[in-house]
Amino acid sequence: MEQRALFGQASEGAAYLESPLRLPPNRSPFVQLRLDVLFTAPTLAELGELASLLELEGYTFKVRYLKSGQRQTYEGEREAERRIGARIRGIAEMREPEVTLGLLARQDDWVLGICRISEPVWLAHKEKPNNYSTGLTTVVARALANIAVPNPEGKRVIDPCCGMGNVLIEALSMGIDIVGRDINPVAIRGARSNLRHFGYEDTAIVKIGDLNELDGEYDAAIVDLPYNLCSVLPAVERRRMLDNVRRISTRTVIVSTEPLEQDMTEAGLIVTDRCTVSKGHFVRKVWVVNRER
Repeated sequence: MEQRALFGQASEGAAYLESPLRLPPNRSPFVQLRLDVLFTAPTLAELGELASLLELEGYTFKVRYLKSGQRQTYEGEREAERRIGARIRGIAEMREPEVTLGLLARQDDWVLGICRISEPVWLAHKEKPNNYSTGLTTVVARALANIAVPNPEGKRVIDPCCGMGNVLIEALSMGIDIVGRDINPVAIRGARSNLRHFGYEDTAIVKIGDLNELDGEYDAAIVDLPYNLCSVLPAVERRRMLDNVRRISTRTVIVSTEPLEQDMTEAGLIVTDRCTVSKGHFVRKVWVVNRER
């Protein structure tokens, strides 16, 4: 679902995805690296010829056989690395190279490129002063922010049920212009404390607010609807909240433990994508919706 939002396509079970977009690899928690392609060739020998033309300008390097491509034996993969590395003019450094070159074996050809390794910044966000046991994980929160705002430049975003601020922190770490509101003062205090913990302005970003009474319009919203593990949201209140989701945002990611398809249709929201997310036995449904024109 995140792939479809960010790249307009999904890998459909493959270990890698090809795209002309060069998004920062740490944008998605599901991306390990980005390979900036330098050369492709039908055989390893021909790729070696192209690799000999590479200018590294004095930087040290290593060649890394990428496991996301077609696999060989351990010895075969190391041999492929050595064959390509031997053709490159430069200083090989196995421990801490300045440039890591990725070698990818595909069904019909070979690829060599520069590896841009993802730095999992979201892992540090797990350690914060305040948490809900059933709150969104940092991985899910980051993915939801990406789904809501695949291209954040110039976009205004809101999380109107922000809780302890998990989505806010992930969005802010990616440079997304986002604010948070919540009707619960305890959640607001917790969210502000969490934002301060990571060096973000707290009072301007997070304020007391009721989704049903919010003013203004936003380019996108991420709405984790309130729930109670022992009861369901009353139908009238649920419909009122969806009506106001439609009012404040053109594109929204909605998260709920309840089925909402009929309510969303009646509220004038068009579902464009959906999935489910599990945390133990706790299952959430996720929808991307646009409002009817």
